[in-house]
Amino acid sequence: MGSAGQIRVVFVLLPHSLVLDWAGPAEALRIANQLLRASGQDERFAIEFASPSPKSAGSVGITLSGLAPLPTRWEGPAWVVLVGLPGQTISTGGAEAQALLHWLRGLRFVAGQLELVTVCAGALLAAHAGALAGRRATTHHHHLDELRQVEPRCDVVTNRVFVIDPPLYSSAGVTTGIDLMLHRIAETCGEALAAKVAQTMVVALRRGPQDPELSPFLAYRNHLHPALHRVQDAVSETPQDDWNVPRMAEIAHTSPRHLTRLFVEHAGTAPLAYLRRLRLATAQLALQSGASVTRAAELSGFGSDTQLRRAWRQFGLAGSPGSPGS
Repeated sequence: MGSAGQIRVVFVLLPHSLVLDWAGPAEALRIANQLLRASGQDERFAIEFASPSPKSAGSVGITLSGLAPLPTRWEGPAWVVLVGLPGQTISTGGAEAQALLHWLRGLRFVAGQLELVTVCAGALLAAHAGALAGRRATTHHHHLDELRQVEPRCDVVTNRVFVIDPPLYSSAGVTTGIDLMLHRIAETCGEALAAKVAQTMVVALRRGPQDPELSPFLAYRNHLHPALHRVQDAVSETPQDDWNVPRMAEIAHTSPRHLTRLFVEHAGTAPLAYLRRLRLATAQLALQSGASVTRAAELSGFGSDTQLRRAWRQFGLAGSPGSPGS
């Protein structure tokens, strides 16, 4: 049970659960906690592993022991994470699978309270329990038709890395569980921390072709250059500061000219263009929270409303700052 202010994250395992489906997302949460502690903040995630049985064999042959029983009490926010199983179809005929489905049917998922996260074919377990009726969800491409057959009332989304329909969060399969958990970390702890977690895990952030563009806080990080990551970490934490290329170069311990080359080569953008995108994203968040255009410009580091509006047009955003839908 997590302490006050924490999110309880319960990974539910059946015999032969795919190890990468739960180990990757769990590591992302562990690293997020580690980074929070290092910055003097409280951990946000209390990680648990539960199963109908105290022991369970994983998909690669290792046996897990000491698994907690399926929870019967919930206090505070929590996520239930269902993961995939090997096989062309997902069988739920065994006693442990039936116990899991019975338990799932007794849960009431509510956004911001008790939420459901599915990785890969974990969506099929949720579907068999009736938790996907009237919801949008995805799963591994091998199981899309099966998901439609099991739960015809589910709007099955294809060709997506993950699908968000609170209180349901579903991912397409295996490594996409990490993508989804990075998204959830960003929602909970901020996009700058999620970017640091991805960097630590050496994850190449991926999105489906129909997903929205990556947040600027997470984009431009698909490289392994440590000096450039240091600069991006610093700028993303305080984009409103008085940044310029020489100051960024000091953090990278290189010359301004060389830093510019590093940005273009490894991040695919120039340092000041990267900074403007972060400031624009910060301004958008401020506007969405009800700030005026003037206040949003101040909070994000733009010198004036005019500079914010100019950047808005430069990067082709729809409408104008403060307009409906912006």
